[in-house]
Amino acid sequence: MKKGLFSKLMAAFIAIIIVSFVMTAAFLSYWFEGYYFKKRESELLRESQFIKYKAIQYLDGNLTVDDINETLTYIGNYLSADIWLVDNYGYVYSVSKSEHKKLIATSKQIVTSDLKELRENKTVDKSETYSSVFTGPVHTFEIPIFSNKVFKGAIMMHTSIDELKGPLIRVYEIIWMSAVFAIIICCFVIYYLSQRIIIKPLKVINYAADKISRGEVEKRVEVKSDDEIGELAKSFNSMADSLQQVEKNRREFISNVSHEIRSPITSIKGFIGGMIDGVIPAEKQNYYLSVTYSEIQRLTRLVNDLLDLSTIESGQLKLRIEKVDINEVIRLCVIKFETRINEKRLKVDVLLEDDKLYVAADKDRITQVVTNLIDNAIKYVNQDGNIKIFTKIKSEKVLVSIYNDGSNIPEPDMKYIWDRFYKRDKSRTSKISTGLGLPIVRSILTQLGEDIWAENKEPNGVMFTFTLKRV
Repeated sequence: MKKGLFSKLMAAFIAIIIVSFVMTAAFLSYWFEGYYFKKRESELLRESQFIKYKAIQYLDGNLTVDDINETLTYIGNYLSADIWLVDNYGYVYSVSKSEHKKLIATSKQIVTSDLKELRENKTVDKSETYSSVFTGPVHTFEIPIFSNKVFKGAIMMHTSIDELKGPLIRVYEIIWMSAVFAIIICCFVIYYLSQRIIIKPLKVINYAADKISRGEVEKRVEVKSDDEIGELAKSFNSMADSLQQVEKNRREFISNVSHEIRSPITSIKGFIGGMIDGVIPAEKQNYYLSVTYSEIQRLTRLVNDLLDLSTIESGQLKLRIEKVDINEVIRLCVIKFETRINEKRLKVDVLLEDDKLYVAADKDRITQVVTNLIDNAIKYVNQDGNIKIFTKIKSEKVLVSIYNDGSNIPEPDMKYIWDRFYKRDKSRTSKISTGLGLPIVRSILTQLGEDIWAENKEPNGVMFTFTLKRV
């Protein structure tokens, strides 16, 4: 499990988390950098208003050189910036730091290409390297000075790039360290939750499945969860219950078949052995041979029924659907049982709707259905009893009912009558039935896509009814 599903889950979740936090950290870093520079720009603009006022005073002759230099020095220290004042031709005439006064003495034009934008009252924001003045690249913010709508020069504020990025680097470290820390915490949480919610329950289910595959069909899964894993555990337990029931049915089936086959074989062996050994006198051998023949017939019926049921349930039964007169099938089946009907002095009423009633069915198999149901009715009806067979049209269906006035089937046993080897008399040694007739009937009708049911009648009697498609 760890090499398969767990590793795939962890890899997928960790990849998603890493991508999510990296994107978030990158966005925060980019956003904070823009925010930081905007705040810096607004701060420079705010302080530049005072510098403009002092610069105009100086240019108008109302302020001395020392006063303007002192103002620049004070504001430069406050902003951590080097401030230069240039005139309308781009020459420096005042600086905030004394080491830059050589720029005034050399009368070098500092601003050239930016003068056009400054005269249009636009600020200039750029990064530049003044190799002769600064040791490294600086960020320069140029603000024009106007007096009575006349361009008087500009304020140049230089800030070292390294100094600007110092606070940003610290913020970047915090953002990325937080992202790494969050990724690590999330990995531990995902590992724990994956183990608890998915992997461990699946291990339990896998362990139970392995035990069941080894024959321990009573093994069950104990997973207390209301999610899909819980539903899977419930479905697994339901499947295990079905497998246990199948195993129980298999064992019961083998036991029943063994008993049903052993009983006639034991009788046949005993009778033939008695005749061979001379225990049975010659004058009684014909009688015991007839008994032996009867046992062989019962054994043959059992084997044939088992083969039929196996063929039907395995889906190997090939039905040949055709137009069949169900009334004619019923008449022929009743005639086949004439001898047994007379032996029990039964009264049989056959009430058929219409002279001919056509249905869609396999003629041989539907004859087997009717034969088994009539045979079942004759077996369980009392001497001098009554049997009623009738057909009825209901919409697109034909209902065929076979009733006998024998004893009712106990209600608790009603659901078992379709099970193999079920016998109403509860006698496993009964020779009148193999206990496979009704299962064969239901299997055939199920193959035809039809239904069959049984119901007790008052004061006594049982009626079986099945459906067929009318054509």
